[in-house]
Amino acid sequence: MSSSVIALPAPENDHDGAQGFCAKCHKIWLLETEQGVCRWCGQPSSCQTTRTIALRSFKSNGSRSRKQVPVKSNGYDHLEGEWLIYYRVASQFAHKALSEDREDLLHDIIITLADVERNNGHKPFTEAIMYRIASRAVADYWRSHYEITNGLDCGHCSKAQRHTCRKNDLYTECPKAIKLERLNKPVLDAEGNVTELGELIADDKTLDLPDWTNPSFFLLGYPQRLIQIAEKIQNGENLTPTDSQYLWRFRKREQKELLAV
Repeated sequence: MSSSVIALPAPENDHDGAQGFCAKCHKIWLLETEQGVCRWCGQPSSCQTTRTIALRSFKSNGSRSRKQVPVKSNGYDHLEGEWLIYYRVASQFAHKALSEDREDLLHDIIITLADVERNNGHKPFTEAIMYRIASRAVADYWRSHYEITNGLDCGHCSKAQRHTCRKNDLYTECPKAIKLERLNKPVLDAEGNVTELGELIADDKTLDLPDWTNPSFFLLGYPQRLIQIAEKIQNGENLTPTDSQYLWRFRKREQKELLAV
């Protein structure tokens, strides 16, 4: 069984008894009760007072207002006093490190400034001194970085070169740094084949391809006495009992090594 709601025609000039507005169509509420079927939209609704309309308008305007993008904070900007000064100084130097080490360098500079001031006694601790300490922390960072990754540090360079690197901020482009590569790094050759870098490195103990066809290289690894016996066999000469015994012992020893392998 279905039921339908029929909207009654709204009377004209019947606004004197209005208590508020319809919650659905926001037109003047014409019923004497607070809930019922609105005579304008024909839907079950309730009466809204003027105060409710005002609150709705305030919320609507607030939702349409432009939202501020939350500022990304690392927690250090909430510091106070001298710690806030340390943070502001360190934040001007932290970007000089690698992206993955910037937070660590920022923390190291702040701690270094705090330690220096604590051990400074009653001497003035100006911002100029803080900037010098922060600059030194950046230099120490890169020195440690190159010492770990490249096996060298700024101490391998002259004083003039260190001054140039500090003046022009060349720590990321060390002139003596050796770039390390992984042996399993894939390498593309001229023919389009992909192989690992370690497979392309020549072994010092490996013979070149032309030497594989030269028998003299193989004879270098054998005893001279055995080479003389081989020459006798090749020339058709008879072996002495001593030669035969030496050849037998050599073959016996080689057979044991093959069985062991």
